[in-house]
Amino acid sequence: MKRDTILAIKLPGAGGSLEDYAVREPKSFRRPAKPFTRRALAAAHVVADPFSTREPWLEPAIDWEATIAYRRHLWSWGLGIAEAMDTAQRGMGLDWPSSLELIKKTLDAARDAPGAFVASGAGTDHLSLHKEFSIEEIISAYEAQCASIEKLGGRIILMASRALAARAKSPEDYARVYDRILSQVKEPVIIHWLGEMFDPALEGYWGNRDHHAAVENCLEILKRNKAKVDGIKISLLDKGKEVAMRRRLPRGVRMYTGDDFNFAELIEGDAEGYSDALLGIFDSIAPAASHALSALTINKKDEYHEVLAPTVALARHIFCAPTRFYKTGVVFMAWLNGHQDHFVMVGGQQSARHLLHFCELFRLADAAGLLSDPPLACARMKQLLAVHGCG
Repeated sequence: MKRDTILAIKLPGAGGSLEDYAVREPKSFRRPAKPFTRRALAAAHVVADPFSTREPWLEPAIDWEATIAYRRHLWSWGLGIAEAMDTAQRGMGLDWPSSLELIKKTLDAARDAPGAFVASGAGTDHLSLHKEFSIEEIISAYEAQCASIEKLGGRIILMASRALAARAKSPEDYARVYDRILSQVKEPVIIHWLGEMFDPALEGYWGNRDHHAAVENCLEILKRNKAKVDGIKISLLDKGKEVAMRRRLPRGVRMYTGDDFNFAELIEGDAEGYSDALLGIFDSIAPAASHALSALTINKKDEYHEVLAPTVALARHIFCAPTRFYKTGVVFMAWLNGHQDHFVMVGGQQSARHLLHFCELFRLADAAGLLSDPPLACARMKQLLAVHGCG
């Protein structure tokens, strides 16, 4: 069905000159009537407190009310929450004490949200980046964070460790750490393999810079500990590597796609299986993702792809290199759609992308039908343009 043009805004093009852009009516997305056939987790962002006197580059200041409200928004679309992950700026502005407080507040809120699912990131990020630690110290760091989350009644996502990547000398070092931690957890965990495109400090994870060799090392750990592994999320932005690994996972271990470039086809799957989802882009496209997953649940694959196709283009833009700055686009989308009153981020990360990036994001979000309140989105886009000397 054709969408009508309802507003016009002037946006700068590649050469810097202002061009007319016609904004269309938003698409109408259905909320889920029943559970999806895929587990779908959104890695959720945090909302900064713009009125805090804390220095934004040094100490996180969080608007807890707006942050938890956004999680309720995601739950309302049938999505689970992957809490305190890299989308929440873990390791890029959000420290471990703030992460633990965030996890506690989200778990508390989940008790009042029927069917709400939460899994939370445990890592070693309270260790200093300016010191090398022993394998035993890294194990102890993982144990401390896992114990803190389990004490709150939370489920664990075992995040990749910068400290381990810096210290490990061989695949055996990774095996030693993961075997120990997995032997102790109360419930099966999701293991997160975050590629170097998301975090350069994690290059060579699992003991090899070649991803194919790293997959072999990781699979050995999964096979030995399959009873304690719910699934693995890989964020390598390479669908071929994900599918190849997915087909070799131990029975009962899920593949959670972290591929924000190719998620639509990976979630649909093939005759040999499919990927569940743990995605940062789901924070930004929750209504479309929910509608599409509901269509897939009743085998309406044409509708699934029709809804998701324009969101893939949006995701590829938000996650373009340098990929680690994707959080800026995620928060920008939340601001455009009225989920927060400002475009200020923990660590000052709103400055991580340039103006033309935001303008193209605006166009792609409109093309996907995801500007839920076009007059508000246009007004806020004009504010950003004015700050940059346009208009």
